[in-house]
Amino acid sequence: MLSWLAKLLLTSTAIAPVALVYAWVAFTEGETELMVYLLLGCVVLFGCMHGLLRYSKNNLEKSQFKVISIEAADRENIAFLLLYIMPLFATQFSNLNWHILVPTIVIFAAVVSTGYGYHFNPLLGLSGWHFYKVGTEEGVTYVLITKKQLRSAKQCLTVGQLTEYIVIDTEKGDTTT
Repeated sequence: MLSWLAKLLLTSTAIAPVALVYAWVAFTEGETELMVYLLLGCVVLFGCMHGLLRYSKNNLEKSQFKVISIEAADRENIAFLLLYIMPLFATQFSNLNWHILVPTIVIFAAVVSTGYGYHFNPLLGLSGWHFYKVGTEEGVTYVLITKKQLRSAKQCLTVGQLTEYIVIDTEKGDTTT
């Protein structure tokens, strides 16, 4: 189990689109150096997350996982969307109140990473990953990360455990990119 590292990367990549929005604002204000740093940070986070998922699929201990209920988990959390567009409400990039904005993002990230709410991850969604809330016979609900589109709850999957309540589909039928 990669608990702390997986949580850190899932949370970071979940809020990485904020950096993309800030990069756009920096670009429109002529702050190209800051734009490059923001874009580079986003690309590095995205690459690290893909590396973690690839490593997890190949190296985590695999176990059978009998699913009895499935619900899409990557279609919620309007708070993320509001956080993503928040920089666009500033009149100019130089007018952003960094003394409020930075602690807000840090607190938001801390709450999300400790509250198991980071399964809304649009960057991973764009690269074909899906997040599902899956229930087990024991009555425990996990978040399943997979490249498959699940349509039937009555199935058995081979998974690896990323965190306490997040598992990744490790079957070779779905490939990482």
